[in-house]
Amino acid sequence: MSARHLYLARHAEPDHHGSLTERGVQQAIALGHRLSQVPLGSVLHGPLPRATETARLVAGQLDHQLPLSELDAAGDYVPHLPSPDEVDPAFRSGVMAFLSEVSAEEAVVGAKHASEAIRLLTPPEQTEEDSHQLVVTHAFTIGWLVREVYGAAPWRWLGIDSCHAALTVIRCFADRPPAVAVFNDMSHLAPEHQWTGFPEHLRL
Repeated sequence: MSARHLYLARHAEPDHHGSLTERGVQQAIALGHRLSQVPLGSVLHGPLPRATETARLVAGQLDHQLPLSELDAAGDYVPHLPSPDEVDPAFRSGVMAFLSEVSAEEAVVGAKHASEAIRLLTPPEQTEEDSHQLVVTHAFTIGWLVREVYGAAPWRWLGIDSCHAALTVIRCFADRPPAVAVFNDMSHLAPEHQWTGFPEHLRL
């Protein structure tokens, strides 16, 4: 039975204007080298410049040319704004404080994109051969899709963090549950290029 391999990469390190830093450029190139032996069939990316630029640099390192396609569902959004009652009481105050500035309009747009991400990216392929798809996206979206794979509560996208240019691989099957094969893998990055996008106290 065939499997759908979804390669999720957080965009490389951006500057304050949203373009990639010099380190971010090197991160994206290293990610492209890492993926150059993968038989990717498509490259999708979110609409923001940091995701677009990362996707372009990654695609430039591949052994075969692939068109780049922009996907709103791979953008930067809050995928689910929980009500206080949804959140475990032990974590409720912290979660709600973290999300306190998300507007009702942002929540509606985020929920729409989150639903589309699940619909478009997680179903297994109905083909006899495996497929391989790269999606250059953002930390919240990766957290949302990993949460979906494990059937966790909707608010549990929180706390599933990814570093810049790190790689997460999800495999979706028709005859068994989906699985996270790789999560937040930075082995393709030079040591000085790892762990960006994480708070200092969480870095290993």
